[in-house]
Amino acid sequence: MEFRVEPVEASATWALRQAVLRPHEALEQVARSDADDDGERIGTFAALAPDGEVVGSVRIAPGRPPSAVGELGTGAGGQWRLRGMAVRQDVRNLGIGTAVLARALRHVEERGGGLVWCNARVTAVALYRRAGFVVHGEVWVDPDIGPHIVMWQVIESAPSATAPSTTMQSGTGSVTT
Repeated sequence: MEFRVEPVEASATWALRQAVLRPHEALEQVARSDADDDGERIGTFAALAPDGEVVGSVRIAPGRPPSAVGELGTGAGGQWRLRGMAVRQDVRNLGIGTAVLARALRHVEERGGGLVWCNARVTAVALYRRAGFVVHGEVWVDPDIGPHIVMWQVIESAPSATAPSTTMQSGTGSVTT
């Protein structure tokens, strides 16, 4: 599948995030989770199919980690929380999750780096590990959305303000991020 990863308004990702991550919630509840998405440091990225349909998403914003992870440091760019990581079910395992995650991490790198953390679904641990995240603590179960575990990594600052593009292969197509 061919796709491209671009910055988007948070609202462009709500339907996918609701369908994949929070089917028990109304779309308005997903929207409320982005109420603070007006800062210039916040990034929302989507994988878009050739027809413009959102097939993957991620959100990265400054955010304090659980206390034990916060003790690991911050890096020059502070602490960042990764959220809203979703890929449409029928296009999983084609590199879409890897591409949107890479774009979110580049967003942090371009802003001075820092500690990036997330509450990862246990089913996504391998994806995050491939991207350099490590597990912290024990698995817990959210009664509405299942088992999670905290994962984190420190991202270094970009050597220059303009990071080079990378091309990701996905099935028969490619994407430049």
